[in-house]
Amino acid sequence: MKATGIVRRIDDLGRVVIPKEIRRTLRLREGTPLEIFTDREGEIILKKYSPMMELNAFAGQYAEAMAQSTGLVVCITDRDQVIAVSGGAKKELLQKTISPQLEQAINERTSILAGKEDKAFINLVDEELEGVTAQVVAPIICEGDAIGAVALLSREPRAKFGDMETKLAATAAGFLGRQMEG
Repeated sequence: MKATGIVRRIDDLGRVVIPKEIRRTLRLREGTPLEIFTDREGEIILKKYSPMMELNAFAGQYAEAMAQSTGLVVCITDRDQVIAVSGGAKKELLQKTISPQLEQAINERTSILAGKEDKAFINLVDEELEGVTAQVVAPIICEGDAIGAVALLSREPRAKFGDMETKLAATAAGFLGRQMEG
């Protein structure tokens, strides 16, 4: 934990304003849920709340099972970062911040089906992942909210995704969304 040097006072309603620079850096927007922690020294810690983190271990197992049965790279994200990866690329993707393009696709609840040369192709994280030739991305919806995405990636030279991969990603996203509801 590092000090920012910024001091804020609590108002009469118990509110504290988080400075704009910190909100921008941490991608905190109006309505972003924050989890509140306290410790024995009297510190209060605010952490972005991700409902998908409750499913972290399950998402990892699900990604592993999908990767084994399809031979694809399977990636599961929340609204901020990659929470599960299987089938390769774990080091390049796991716990990395998602790209603005993926964040936009999640917010707009847009599914993406694209080859590397297509205009619709997006990077999942800020750094480009080597060798990806095809992708399908499906948003995870839970109780009407877009909370993350499932991405299937291929590194096969002439891979071309179609209906089957789109339905597979959508099924996985639907299943994970329903797990969050239960």
